[in-house]
Formats: sequence, C-alpha cells, structure tokens
Amino acid sequence: MFQHVEFYPGDPILGLMDKFNQDPRHDIKVNLGVGVYYDEAGRLPVLECVKTAEAARANPPQARPYLPMDGLPGYRKACQNLLFGADNEAVQSGRIATIATLGGSGALRVGADFIHQWFPQAKAYVSNPTWGNHISIFEGAGFTVGKYPYYDAATIGVKFDEMLSFFNSLNENDVVILHPCCHNPTGVDLSNAQWDQVLQVVQAKKLIPFMDIAYQGFGDDMDGDVYAIRKAVAMGLSVFVSNSFSKNLSLYGERVGGLSVVCPNAEEAKLVQGQLKFTVRRIYSSPPAHGGHVVDDVMNNPALFAQWVGEVYAMRDRIRAMRQQLQDVLSAKVPGRDFSYFTKQRGMFSFTGLTPEQVARLQSEFAVYMVDNGRMCVAGLNSKNIDYVANAIAAVLQ
Repeated sequence: MFQHVEFYPGDPILGLMDKFNQDPRHDIKVNLGVGVYYDEAGRLPVLECVKTAEAARANPPQARPYLPMDGLPGYRKACQNLLFGADNEAVQSGRIATIATLGGSGALRVGADFIHQWFPQAKAYVSNPTWGNHISIFEGAGFTVGKYPYYDAATIGVKFDEMLSFFNSLNENDVVILHPCCHNPTGVDLSNAQWDQVLQVVQAKKLIPFMDIAYQGFGDDMDGDVYAIRKAVAMGLSVFVSNSFSKNLSLYGERVGGLSVVCPNAEEAKLVQGQLKFTVRRIYSSPPAHGGHVVDDVMNNPALFAQWVGEVYAMRDRIRAMRQQLQDVLSAKVPGRDFSYFTKQRGMFSFTGLTPEQVARLQSEFAVYMVDNGRMCVAGLNSKNIDYVANAIAAVLQ
C-alpha cells in the first residue's frame, strides 16, 4: 500500500544530534550543532523566573482546560508588548492580530497558510542561507520558494547591494522572510541603516515582510533586537512577525511561540484574527496550556519579568564571552588570519568559515560536531571545552 511513499532522509541537524549521541568518545566530544542554549556547565538551564512561575501554578494543582484557539489574552499581550512596545500606536489602536502558536515553527506555518490562501499568486523568498525549515514550511504551505542574496563568504558580511537589487526585482505581494536579529545560521545581521533601506524597498515594491525572530535579547537587548520590526510598523507597513520563547525562556519542549500581523486598521485586524483562529482550528485547535501559562505569568508579573530580562542578558553575555575567547585563542594559534568575525556576529550561531571537509575532520579526528556548512552553535561552548575546540579548529585550518 505504501510502496510509492518517498523515503525521508531525516533532518540534517537532528540527524547530526543522533550521530553525536552515538559517538563513544564521551570524554572529549563536543556538540556545536543543535540550536539550543547550554549553560556554563553544559546543561539546558531552567530559568529561575520559570521555576517561580511553575511552583506557584502547581500549588495547588489546577485543572487543565483547553485554551482559546488564539491563546491566553495575557500571552498575546506579552507578544505585542515585547515585539512592538506597550506604547506603540499599533498596539494601542488594536490593529495587530496576535495568536499563540506551537512554537515559532507553528507561527511560520499558520502565517504561511494565511498568506497563501489570501494572496495565492505570491512567491516566498528566504535569505541565502537561512534556517532550513523556512523553506520546508513555506513549501509545505504551497509556496514556490526562492532565495535572495545575503551572506558573503569573502567578506563574512552581507551582499547588501545584491540583496536590495533582488528585492527591487520582485512582484507585488511577494513574501520576503527576514531575520530581525541574530541571523540563523550566519550570525551576520544588518545594521539599522541597512534595515532602513531594505524596508524602503519593501514599501516601494509592496512586498509582504515576514519577520521571524527567535532570539530576542540575545543580540543587543530586548528593544534593540526588534529595531526592524518597529521601524516597519512606524513606516505604516503591514508586517507578519513570528516569535518564539523557546530560547529566551529555555522552554523548548513546551512549544511556545506567537504570530502577529500588523494591519492597516482595527477592523482589518479583526478579520485577520478570525482567519488565524480558523486556521488554528483546522490544524491543532488550541495551543499548549502549560507553556502558555508560564509565559503569561512571567511576562505579566513585573518582578518576574525583570528577573527574566536579567537572565536573558546573562545568557547573551556568556555567548559573547565565548565568542571573544574563541577569537583570542584562534588568533594566537593561527597568526596572520583574521578571526574578528566571531565577535562581530551576534546571537547563538556563527558561520566559522570552515569547509565541509574541515567539518568532517573535526568530527572524525576530534569528536567536535557542527553542521556541514560550518555553522556552529556558540552556546555549546564553555570554559571547559573551548580551548579543546579552538585547538581542534586550528588543527584543521593548518
């Protein structure tokens, strides 16, 4: 019956995780592949603000009814306040439709389904390179997906002029998937001035910007990381924003994300909100409750919110420290080569510049695992393994 079903080779990053787990060299192996934040001890942290919220919710134990299709009101408010600012005109006037989703991936899929239904001629474009699931999600929603110029391996920067030129060639209502901060997988972000130019082209060509932000707080700070989003709103653009609390609340398995659609007015926002709810109903009916309540409790309690921001910045600063230390060690080990890009890149990921052959050597000779394209999760480094990793990288570079 199922002989005609095509073989699925597996996700390359999750497959890399399986390979790492099976490696018997437990005393030396280092996982820099999967996009998860680990603390200094190499553990997935449980944030203190989350512990407090969960303890309060469990005392006494409470019933677990279905949540509304679009999620808890406090959750949706938290998404809007974080992304746009509580005092933002778009928030105050009620012209943003927001729903809680099954992580950032669920937000992308619900948004893609919505756009494909109401703008069926639109094509979608992702940065080259991008997070691989961007392509799969939009193709799964029925889009033809193309790539726009982004990463420049020669400069370890952005092909900015080519990017602008490409955007100028697109058709009205084409979708451009953008990374507001901490670009995945390169760690190379646009400057604010470059964002201004990109958004001017988006506005002039009447494109649909879809901004996917999974690492708010890991770049500059909570407000600085959403510059592009708030600038788009200030320009009067209608913009889709998918956000995730997986990384910055360390709630990966709870699947806590959100989708916000900034509309021209409150009346259109109500129409969009209704269709987003209808899309949710057709797929999974309602979002997860436990993670939703944790987000609601942390984000809307001033003391817990302040504690959370501090914990996010501590994670951000540890990643920055690992970048600096890696740069310092490699600069000493491989004199004459510029490794400053490690500290110029932002967020959890870095494009190391390593070739697939060098990455393969890291795995086979040193049990250091990263994605074939040289993408490294900097959050997998700590004071105990960074010298070993740096020495291994230096060895395959020479």
